[in-house]
Amino acid sequence: MGRGPSIEARKNAEDARRGKIFTKIIREISVAARSGGGDPNSNPRLRSAIDKGLSANMTKDVIERAVKKATGALEGVEYEEIRYEGYAPGGVAVIVDCLTDNKVRTVADVRHAFGKFGGNLGTDGSVSFMFAKRGVLWFQAGSDEEKITEVAIEAGADDVVVYPEDGSIDVLTAPDAFEAVKAAMEAAGLSPGEAQVTLRADNNIAVAGETGQQVVKLLNWLEDIDDVQNVYSNADLAEDAYV
Repeated sequence: MGRGPSIEARKNAEDARRGKIFTKIIREISVAARSGGGDPNSNPRLRSAIDKGLSANMTKDVIERAVKKATGALEGVEYEEIRYEGYAPGGVAVIVDCLTDNKVRTVADVRHAFGKFGGNLGTDGSVSFMFAKRGVLWFQAGSDEEKITEVAIEAGADDVVVYPEDGSIDVLTAPDAFEAVKAAMEAAGLSPGEAQVTLRADNNIAVAGETGQQVVKLLNWLEDIDDVQNVYSNADLAEDAYV
């Protein structure tokens, strides 16, 4: 009977995963601070990135150092924002947002991922028209649907979506209303499990079986690339895609 990974191996894997998450968040903090200033009270993008860092148990010292590097108080690396668009198997649209200090390396890594799993890297604008920027606040099953709906709509949310398959709830907002809605929800004692401004597809494409499995492998591979910050797709994945 085979043995599972040792405690040390599991700890090393968890440390590596946490390190990768921290790297992505620090890059986001750096770009946000450089483009909009180091004061989170007047820079919503920076405030959102700092909140993400704190949620991931990043220390305030690490966050402050990233802000200081970005604003010139400390020497640091400058990152460039790049977006790649393409198609996964089954006609699934994919957007890959990156922060990089080496465009040649990044595009090679992203192109390799698409090719490896049967996708195609497209041109600028080839799929982005299928997506819209939305604020999303996610609440787990068992949350007070009536209260969430009442507070969200009063605060200026666009919609409240309840998912019958798992009972979770999404509050959807326009990007510029996101912070106000989030603050109103928290003031009412309704803390979302996740909250972010993201890209949502207008329509999803159902994929299953081997095609779905290739899509999952591609999306996971892209997520694991160091320079990749976020991966968005319009895949509606069946359960057998995760086999």
